[in-house]
Amino acid sequence: MTGKIITVTQQKGGSGKTTLAAHIAVACAKNRKLKTAILDTDPQGSLGRWFMARKEHANGAGPDMTFRTASAWGARYEAQALAEEHDIVVIDTPPKMGVDGRPAIETADLVVIPVAPSPVDLWATEPTIEMTRGEKKPALMVLNRANQRARLTGEIAEALKELGTTAAETMIGNRIIFASCMGDGRSVMESQRSGPAAREILELTHEIVMSLKQQDAA
Repeated sequence: MTGKIITVTQQKGGSGKTTLAAHIAVACAKNRKLKTAILDTDPQGSLGRWFMARKEHANGAGPDMTFRTASAWGARYEAQALAEEHDIVVIDTPPKMGVDGRPAIETADLVVIPVAPSPVDLWATEPTIEMTRGEKKPALMVLNRANQRARLTGEIAEALKELGTTAAETMIGNRIIFASCMGDGRSVMESQRSGPAAREILELTHEIVMSLKQQDAA
């Protein structure tokens, strides 16, 4: 059976897109035991640098995921090829991708859209939502880098619901550990497996997997 493709995308930079893509991939591979591939279509190559750091810290155990790169226009072909041999393919996309990033959305079974809790980030999300609607792809909005106690976070969470796109129940907190573990090629599940950051990622991944299963059942 062909695997599922998750595209993590956001037009605005600074949304934590690459960090979220890496953590979703690790949660699928290590915690849910799914054969997982990651595809980096961002020319900055941040996801690739994280993967290489991960490989270097594996102590000879070998990578626990498959890694590939592609141009934005090559995303569809490469992702579909990976999906033939993997349960999950996670695509990281460049910010401000415009029409060049359309193939990564066209090929997705689910589009995950991280949104930082600010009005500017919320406004910047609208073109991404419109693109997913144009391609008739299901999307999941994720409030990312959030201070859950801040009033503005609650206001943005409510505003997400009004955009007509499904918003994840799980918020991902603004925590230093996300940045520190990425530099080591790790995830929060490996650096602090019993902490709140790991719990948030695992809960979000559960939501993503359940959404994909519901699509199959529909």
